[in-house]
Amino acid sequence: MTGRAVTSLSNPTVKAVRALHLRKERDETGLFVAEGLKNVIEGVDTGHAPTILLYGRDAADHPLLRKAAQATAAAGGEVIEVTQDILAKVSRRDNPQAVVGVFQQVFRPLDTLEPLAAPCWVALHRVRDPGNLGTIVRTADAAGCGGVILVGECCDPYSVEAVRATMGSIFAVPLTRASESEFAAWREAWPGSVVGTLLSAPIDHRSADYRKPALILMGNEQQGLPPEMAALCDVNVKIPMRGRADSLNLSVATGIMIYAATA
Repeated sequence: MTGRAVTSLSNPTVKAVRALHLRKERDETGLFVAEGLKNVIEGVDTGHAPTILLYGRDAADHPLLRKAAQATAAAGGEVIEVTQDILAKVSRRDNPQAVVGVFQQVFRPLDTLEPLAAPCWVALHRVRDPGNLGTIVRTADAAGCGGVILVGECCDPYSVEAVRATMGSIFAVPLTRASESEFAAWREAWPGSVVGTLLSAPIDHRSADYRKPALILMGNEQQGLPPEMAALCDVNVKIPMRGRADSLNLSVATGIMIYAATA
């Protein structure tokens, strides 16, 4: 397979892809970077063709790269062979992936979600860590959740760090953004149970009534659920701490809650 070859870091397309490490640039363009042939193919297989496909010479003959290149070209995108140095600069890694794709971000409007389409959904209030967010998206995908709703000012699910942590699930799990007031109004019509986590809650997470579809509401890494968000829940539960640690990592706690709700 051959694509247009670029060897200069000052090439406008290369500079544009490198700039997508900045949230400001991602917000303005609506684009994001996914690294690695596996992730790119995950995008293609779920109907998301790259707008730009960069690849190194070592990957040029891979049949899956040809598949990705055909999808990119069919959608009017660019397919470019680049040097190892360019891949390293674009990825900000010394040992970069041989394939990098640029994709359109997708956020589903809150009022278009169909709660009955899945047994469990996840809402995250002001999540701050992109690694946690990406891992939660991956877990939601694995458990068959309907989507992840980002409530309030959250970190960017399309940052390079978050996308890496999703391991391709960024393309499979619907993402939605909402303000606290929008979420509160929308939640009123939720047909199942809304379950939050609080260390002070009297109910063990294993004994709660998860009426499907269950909506799991999680607070952020530092403060957990604030009172006004906990008040939106039908029930608040706790995950018991049996050792010296007084809390769990957010992505671990969310995974426990997802699987409790879908058991």
